[in-house]
Amino acid sequence: MFPSSGGQVGPTLADVGEFGLIDMIIADLPDRPDVLIGPGDDGAVIAVDGPVVCSVDLLVEDVHFKTAWSPAESVGRKAVAVNVADIEAMGATATGLVIGFAAPPATQQTWVLDFARGLRAECHTTGVALLGGDITRADKIAISVTVMGSLGGHAPVTRSGARPGDVVALRGRLGWAAAGLAVLGRGFRSPRAAVQAYQVPEVPYGAGRIAASAGATSMIDISDGLLADLGHLADRSRVSIDVRRDAFDVPEPLQAVAAATGSDPLKLILTGGEDHALAATFAASDVPEDWTVVGSVTEPVDEPAVTIDGQPWDDDSGWDHYR
Repeated sequence: MFPSSGGQVGPTLADVGEFGLIDMIIADLPDRPDVLIGPGDDGAVIAVDGPVVCSVDLLVEDVHFKTAWSPAESVGRKAVAVNVADIEAMGATATGLVIGFAAPPATQQTWVLDFARGLRAECHTTGVALLGGDITRADKIAISVTVMGSLGGHAPVTRSGARPGDVVALRGRLGWAAAGLAVLGRGFRSPRAAVQAYQVPEVPYGAGRIAASAGATSMIDISDGLLADLGHLADRSRVSIDVRRDAFDVPEPLQAVAAATGSDPLKLILTGGEDHALAATFAASDVPEDWTVVGSVTEPVDEPAVTIDGQPWDDDSGWDHYR
């Protein structure tokens, strides 16, 4: 049985048809003044002032989500959130997105309606406009989202600008999605807060623009794990980064999951992905309010590296789709 909402059996995508499905997804979309032509034509038209930031992300059933673990509405929200996080990491504001959606013909219409409801809800939360997209059939559900954003007159904040002497600061939470995944993988649904964090990331919307305005020298979205993503930043900037263990408080739900699974709660924070917090480097005097300093940037001794309290991390540092 393909996904249905609440176990209900009703019309499938084969019954609804491609164009009926499109009509359901784009129903009641809010208007934006910079969207001159929205869904319904061969292409959308948006008013652009200055450079455009663009990013794409792909969510595939049984790779990025399981329908048994994530309600359709959560999948819709996540599809928007993980993409907007990339725009935030460039110091930009997301303005519009286009979506590609593929699913088996036997997928329940109710699942897609719930998915579209989550998609629209997260678009509303972020202020991004749904501009259009494409729909096709496939053996599994697959969702591709391309999002565009405005720099608002600022230069983009890239991964390559970190400088020795900078500090590393975080905005957002880490380890929660990994804790939720660990729980779900063992057939449980609690702590509920961790499960919800896995289903829908809590992106610190607006923090990227604040960091850029404060003078961030580099920034990255934490999707694959803090150590892995700081490694990308270190490589691009040709620096080394040292992270302090004592900079992290371990929330009670993460402690509970670690105790139940016999794991280290700090490992959830350092290597768990899919929380989509932001990590950035700043001059020490430029760190914005609500950002937490967790480490420092130094000259590389040999090659760029990420260490914990000056020592190498000997375990996996994060997620790699092909490992």
